[in-house]
Amino acid sequence: MRTGIRAFCPVFFAFLAAAAPQLCAAQVQTGQPAPATDPDAQFRAFVEGFRATAVQAGIDPQVYDASMSGIARDPRVEELNLQQPEFVKPIWDYLEGAVSPARITKGQAMLAAYAPMLANIEQRFGVQKEILVAIWGIESDYGTETGSFNMFEALATLGYAGPRSDFGRRELIDALRMEQQEHFAPAEMTSSWAGAFGQTQFVPSAFLKYAVDGDGDGRRDLWHSPADALASAANLLVQSGWERNAPWGYEVVLPSNFPYEYADLDRPTTINYWRSLGVRAAAGFDLPVSDARASIYLPAGARGPAFMVFDNFRTVLKYNNAGSYALAVCTLADRIKGLPPIMASWPRDETPLSRPEQLALQTGLQDLGFDPGPLDGILGSKGRAALRGWQKSHGLIPDGFATESVLQQIEREVAERGTAAATTGLKQ
Repeated sequence: MRTGIRAFCPVFFAFLAAAAPQLCAAQVQTGQPAPATDPDAQFRAFVEGFRATAVQAGIDPQVYDASMSGIARDPRVEELNLQQPEFVKPIWDYLEGAVSPARITKGQAMLAAYAPMLANIEQRFGVQKEILVAIWGIESDYGTETGSFNMFEALATLGYAGPRSDFGRRELIDALRMEQQEHFAPAEMTSSWAGAFGQTQFVPSAFLKYAVDGDGDGRRDLWHSPADALASAANLLVQSGWERNAPWGYEVVLPSNFPYEYADLDRPTTINYWRSLGVRAAAGFDLPVSDARASIYLPAGARGPAFMVFDNFRTVLKYNNAGSYALAVCTLADRIKGLPPIMASWPRDETPLSRPEQLALQTGLQDLGFDPGPLDGILGSKGRAALRGWQKSHGLIPDGFATESVLQQIEREVAERGTAAATTGLKQ
């Protein structure tokens, strides 16, 4: 049973229900689809009304009609939109699936089978072939799972209503533009539920910006050509800041007196600084003498593994902005190279927070006088700093790791302050 701050969630949903008519009226005033009596009718109204928006954006009316005729709202897309594994699973569970023994073995086989093609891409773009193979493995299991949803149906379902409607509408326009430019058959444009497609799972806007012809046939086919897909992934990384011949990072061991409030992806400093604090590589070697920029990343707090990460790790985040994803890509690349697994153990007795629980944590921190930034259920840099401040004020290790036990402590403190304030009020 959920108690404390989270007990107020039903009030929030009651507010949404009461506000729905006004929200629909606002949609009409802003040119969005008129309110409908059921989601399917509302979806059909969106598809009909969005045609003018697409045409105004340069989409041929015939292209729109060919792509959008016959599509329907997909409840499965709506369901999956609320659950993303990078943000819901504990990182150790996510990594076990993403960097499994089978995926490592298959990655090594693909590295050998496509050696000339990968060497060519590595030479052309400067992205290590193991990183590209790791992205290939995590995104589509090396081209075997490229998505089975109708791309236009999936993006329209995201776009007509819901928390990612702006994203869905933008990507829907770009999917239509992609079809128009590349002359793809609409029925063959399959994708994931979120509109990502092909062997390296680009969204349409990324395709238009970064896709390249990797096999020299004059086409950019991310569904059927591994060379096109991997060269496009390499181009995305390079255009996002990838540094040729530079590492992503490595596991480290922190000294007992380490200042955990400085351990954050958003707080890079020099390797020399970390070296001066006594940080050492987990493999046993001393850190190099260098002014290169590096951050200490603690994906599971002070009790879990620690990593020193460089700019190339941050570049992988441009592919998918989840630290767990970037760590999976980079560690899978290392395992494909034959390097050992992560050495430190994970705090499996801890329970990381879901997004609603992170929202409750943000609210609690705010109630206690710590500024967590926007109350959005995503504990970003400011939220982690607020949590560290609370942890430090209570004599705890300020690692900014949000867990169920931390939330329970904060809820108790909020409740105790509320009780004390009420008692003071009665006495007055």
